[in-house]
Amino acid sequence: MRTLLYQLVGVDLIQIHGIGPYLALWLIAECGTDLNRWHTAHHFTSWLTLAPGSRISGGKVLSAHTRKTNNRVTAHLRLAAAAIGRTNTALGAFYRRLSARIGKAKAVTATARKIAILFYNAMRFGMAYQDPGVDHYEQKYRERVVKGLHRRAAEFGFTLQPAQGVS
Repeated sequence: MRTLLYQLVGVDLIQIHGIGPYLALWLIAECGTDLNRWHTAHHFTSWLTLAPGSRISGGKVLSAHTRKTNNRVTAHLRLAAAAIGRTNTALGAFYRRLSARIGKAKAVTATARKIAILFYNAMRFGMAYQDPGVDHYEQKYRERVVKGLHRRAAEFGFTLQPAQGVS
């Protein structure tokens, strides 16, 4: 099945974690092989109703929730995102980090959006997906957090120094 999909599309969609042969065929059947009608990945995720909403009135944000949808592709991407949360991949680590902070429902939506963006980039630009792994993701996350802590400390006139014997 994988070789037939590769011959049809020209990209190995199965490399993207969460996308199996069934979901790949479903995405191709619903979206087609030419994704040029969506100018960017943001347009594509908005069509899937996986992008945050922007209900603003008078400069006040009324709601940033995603819209409800009956889109079958979105439902399948959400199922794939929920399943990927149990895997030992970078996307799985992303899902687990978000679900601990904002809840499982929002983490499923965010992970489904990430999978949709990976699918869009693979189909539109032929980008190959290479999973960096959980350790790489956790290291990058730690670097982001430490950089933010240094920035916040500098705003208050403090400097941070690493503890002795702790990396």
